[in-house]
Amino acid sequence: MAYNLLKGKRGIIFGALDENSIAWKTAERVYEEGGRFVLTNAPIAMRMGQINELAKKTESEIVPADATNLEDLKHLVGKSMEVLGGKLDFVLHSIGMSVNVRKGKHYTDQNYDWTYKGWDVSALSFHKTMQVLYHQDAMNEWGSIVALTYMAAQRVFPDYNDMADNKAYLESIARSFGYFFGKERKVRVNTISQSPTPTTAGQGVKGFDGFIAYAEQMSPLGNATALDCANYTVSLFSDLTKRVTLQNLYNDGGFSNMGVSNEVMQAFMKE
Repeated sequence: MAYNLLKGKRGIIFGALDENSIAWKTAERVYEEGGRFVLTNAPIAMRMGQINELAKKTESEIVPADATNLEDLKHLVGKSMEVLGGKLDFVLHSIGMSVNVRKGKHYTDQNYDWTYKGWDVSALSFHKTMQVLYHQDAMNEWGSIVALTYMAAQRVFPDYNDMADNKAYLESIARSFGYFFGKERKVRVNTISQSPTPTTAGQGVKGFDGFIAYAEQMSPLGNATALDCANYTVSLFSDLTKRVTLQNLYNDGGFSNMGVSNEVMQAFMKE
């Protein structure tokens, strides 16, 4: 069901790869709610995914950009305003990558060149994106910028590896840059800490099926799906959340406040 929550609003959505991705679901929901946007991803990711299909479905233009490259980002933001006919109202940063995870490197034995690359893609790219938006004065007042994170930024999930550090850095950027964007431009900046979700990127984490099963048993409402996250993001892009900023918002079925659940306890109980 659509409510026209984003009618007349314009933005950029980073990271849509395939129909399993949260950015893909968010694009579909934003479109249903009346929003219009430019889709973007790194050229190599675009070759792997089906972004053209999403663009056709949502009547969107694609502007490829490496989110770690300032010149690419400057072109993306300028082109987006040109295509959409004005300043932006929302931006979704849905980007994450760890070469150490992909290559099976243990957290205690990192390849630091890979660590830097993952940090640049997963976290520093968020600062670079907001810096370009800020310097180009590309956001309308009461606009909304959202990045996706995971609670490994606060708690230990051993196999999440250096992505945990990346997410912690990402959340800090949201608060620090969000202060200046809010104070000077009345733009909101938040992160959504999502349940483990079977996206293409997420499934690359060792033991991911166990992550999902455990979280499902721990969460009173069960795991939040990619569509649940898309709906939450729509609410943060809308005018219904105009005073919400600098927050790390949990969309995880209650997992983040649980110590233990009866279901998990029963798995360890002796007959």
